[in-house]
Amino acid sequence: MKLTSGQITTSQQVKVIFWLFAIITIVEVINLFTGRMLNQLGNFPRYIPGLKGILLGPFIHGSLQHYFSNIIPLCIFSYLLLQYGLKKYALVSLWIILITGALVWLFGRSSSHIGASGVIYGYFGYLVLAGLLSGKIKLILISIVVAFFYGGLIWGILPTTPYVSWESHLFGFLSGLAAAKLWQHK
Repeated sequence: MKLTSGQITTSQQVKVIFWLFAIITIVEVINLFTGRMLNQLGNFPRYIPGLKGILLGPFIHGSLQHYFSNIIPLCIFSYLLLQYGLKKYALVSLWIILITGALVWLFGRSSSHIGASGVIYGYFGYLVLAGLLSGKIKLILISIVVAFFYGGLIWGILPTTPYVSWESHLFGFLSGLAAAKLWQHK
């Protein structure tokens, strides 16, 4: 599949989603059968070995419930983001993973930060703002639909639950907004 800036076919979009789903599911199965040993690869703020969690943390989940609560919105938002093209999807995804992870590593609580929710919040922020900035009807409609059906996510950026990385949610959301603004004319 060639990395193009233009649209990719629905079949190609489904393949991207399938491989994303497969990779995260394989990691979850390995983590499950190793007694959650992969959790040690999470993002541990201000701990040098924890830096690897910036890239690895989004693929690791703490429980089956955690996995299931992330995999469905991750696939839905990935599909919607693929409407911007495969190149934009890859670029925005890498930006969100790196910026969110770095900010969590710098400013997060001393805890293991794992899971795809930071990426999900990044996609949420991007999808809501990028469509509105695009001026294109299809993308504006995606923004409206995402804001309507997933607007409640915004409450997840607040520190309300002790074992939930609200920092990942907050920094993911902000990195998604920044990506939308940064690449609005490109």
